[in-house]
Amino acid sequence: MPYSRPTLTELKADVSSDIASSVKGVDPLLRFSNLQITGMVQAQLTNLQYGFIDYVAKNAVPFTSEGEYLVGWAGLKNVRQKAAVPFVGTVSFPSSATDAKIDASTGLTRGDGTTYTTNADASVGTDGNIVVSFTATDAGADGTCAVGTILTLETSVTGVQSDGTVTAVTTPGTDIETKDDFRSRMLKVYRQPPQGGSKSDYETWALSVTGCTRAWAVVNGWGIGTVVVYVMFDIVEAAFGGIPQGANGVAAKEPRGAAATGDQLTVANYIYTVQPITPLVYVLAPQANTVNFTIRGLASASATIKSAVAAAISTVFADQEDLASTVYIADLETAIASAAGTEAFGITLPAADITSGATAVPVLGTITWI
Repeated sequence: MPYSRPTLTELKADVSSDIASSVKGVDPLLRFSNLQITGMVQAQLTNLQYGFIDYVAKNAVPFTSEGEYLVGWAGLKNVRQKAAVPFVGTVSFPSSATDAKIDASTGLTRGDGTTYTTNADASVGTDGNIVVSFTATDAGADGTCAVGTILTLETSVTGVQSDGTVTAVTTPGTDIETKDDFRSRMLKVYRQPPQGGSKSDYETWALSVTGCTRAWAVVNGWGIGTVVVYVMFDIVEAAFGGIPQGANGVAAKEPRGAAATGDQLTVANYIYTVQPITPLVYVLAPQANTVNFTIRGLASASATIKSAVAAAISTVFADQEDLASTVYIADLETAIASAAGTEAFGITLPAADITSGATAVPVLGTITWI
């Protein structure tokens, strides 16, 4: 059974008892007596020693380690924490001058004070707009801009309107990998050591790519000698139900198939650098099994509560570890009930547990509130 660490109160009581039993004929524990004070100090020091031993024991094994010890244990298995990625997009500024230009490294600011920098020089196009690529100053999800967001030039440019509109998202911003996700990936490698190209190896390699949250490998999925890897980007591509955005295919340097694009290409290119040379690896987006909901009892609920319900459903979907897995209505009800303000509700649609095709994942569609 686990060792029961004594509390500070228990340590003080033990020390006081030892002192009282060792000094006969007098009361050594008077309020300001030297022995009383010395005993309390001894109890405090012992409590600190117990705390240090707890700290050492916690970091002596991979599954409870923290901080630099967690990084060290993961490094022994060549697992690295995924770094934060800055947002990259394009913004369009109307121009009244045909020779106007926005230089590279020009500062841009969002309404909340978030700053960005242009990536290259850009001139006026045939439509009278200057379209320029830009990158967030700081990496992370906070820098992500939706299409239509207004950005302002930090310094005026002659002939160019100061306010521009984001027209496209090139790379969504992502935060540094959470400690729990990092530990989960590390422990998976400890449980399933690399085996030179096993099914689990391909899944581990895919999950090493920033933004990739789930992966499934299918051996001989597109014929003998092929490996098909289905991937999900639940956080980065949350607007699309976690479905990666791009075209399915192989790595850019793989001559035996059509190259993927977008998220799929990012994963394929990484796997190409670590896989055995023989297999032909395709990276695919799973098919989206769009599930619409009808929920009764929350029609008059606030937008915050409705958003929490939608987030709870999406979380249950993202927790599915296998393709074609069944999502149980009971799990959805439990998740929704955990959100504040959902004391009385019922799921009318879907009427039964949710099943998806062999290469599909459930994705939240529309919610009808009645």
